[in-house]
Amino acid sequence: MLAALFHAGKARVSLTVTAATFGVAIAAPFAGQIADRIGRKRVITWSVALLGFTTLLGATAGSLEWLIFWRFLQGLATPGVFAVTVAYVNDEWPPDRAASAVSSYVSGTVLGGFSGRVLAGFVSEFLGWRWTFIIVGLMSLGIAWILAVGLPEEKRKRIQDEQGEFLTTALAHLRNRRLLATYLAGFCVLFTMVAIFTYVTFHLAGPPFRLGPGWLGSIFCVYLVGAVVTPLAGRGIDRHGHRIAILGAAGLGIAGALITLAPTVPMILIGLTLCSCGVFIAQSAAVSYIGTVAEHSRALAVGIYVSFYYSGGSCGSFGPAWIWDAWGWPGCVALIVIVQTILAAIAWFGWPTGKRAATGST
Repeated sequence: MLAALFHAGKARVSLTVTAATFGVAIAAPFAGQIADRIGRKRVITWSVALLGFTTLLGATAGSLEWLIFWRFLQGLATPGVFAVTVAYVNDEWPPDRAASAVSSYVSGTVLGGFSGRVLAGFVSEFLGWRWTFIIVGLMSLGIAWILAVGLPEEKRKRIQDEQGEFLTTALAHLRNRRLLATYLAGFCVLFTMVAIFTYVTFHLAGPPFRLGPGWLGSIFCVYLVGAVVTPLAGRGIDRHGHRIAILGAAGLGIAGALITLAPTVPMILIGLTLCSCGVFIAQSAAVSYIGTVAEHSRALAVGIYVSFYYSGGSCGSFGPAWIWDAWGWPGCVALIVIVQTILAAIAWFGWPTGKRAATGST
C-alpha cells in the first residue's frame, strides 16, 4: 500500500521498517543506564507513553520521508520497554524461574505483534493508513496508564554501574565470548523474522496470490501459535538448556522457510508458523541466557543485545531487497536458510553444553 501511495520501490518503502529498528539499535545500550539511575518502572512506563505519542505523530506524515522520520523516533522510544523489561524480569524473578518468566514476556510480544499487524492490515484497508497510527498510538497511551497504575515497583533498587564507566563495562560485555555469541544470535533471530515477514507480503501480494492489505495482515495469525509455544519453550530451556533450544529453533526456522516455497497459501502459512515458532523459541533462549552469563550490569548487557537484535532487523528489512529484485522469493528463502544455519553454528560453538553456563569471559 505504501509503495503505491508514495510511488516508491520495495527498498525505499522497507526503510519504514529499517528506520524503526535502527532507532532501537542506537538507543538500546543507554536505556538500561537511564533505568539504573531513575528506576526501571519509570523508564518502562514513560517509554510506552513516548511510543504512543510518536505513533500518533506518524499519522501526520505528508511524505514517505516524514513517515520514515517518525518511525525512527518510535525506534528510539522502544528500548526503554524491551531492554529494561527483560532486565527487570531477570532481576526480580528467582534464577530457576527466570527463563519461564522471560518466555511469558516474549509471549506478550507475540500477542502484540499479532494484534498490531492484523489491526494495521484491516484498518489500513478500510479506513486508511493514517488511522492505523492513530488507533495504535492511543492503545499505547492506554497501556502506559495501565503500567503506571499496575506494574510493581522493583524490589531491588539499582544504582549506577559500580563496575566502571559505561564504555568500560560495555567493552567487558563484548569481550565475554558467551555474551558476544548471544548478541550475534540475536542479530540472526530478528534478521530472520523481519526478512521473512516483510518479503512474504510482497510475495503474497503478487501473482498468483494477489492478497490485499487486510489478508496480508491476517497472515500474522501464525504468531498466535508462538504465544502458545513460547511459555512451553521456557520450561524446556529450564530443563534441557539454552543450546538445545537454539539448535531446535534453527531447525524449525530452516524447515519453515523451505515450506514457504510451496505454491499454495495454506502451505505457506504452515511454513510461516514453523519459522515464527523457531524465532520465538530462539529469542526466549537468547534473552534468558543473558541473565545466566552476565555477571554484572545486566541491564546494559541486555541493552547491547537489543542493539544487535534490532541491527539484525534493520538488515533483514533492507538487505534482502536486492535479492528480491534478482531472484524473488526463492532467493530470500535461501538467504534465511543461510542465516538460520549461522545461528545454529553460533549456538554450537559459542555456548557450552549443560543446563547452565558458567559465567565469565573465558
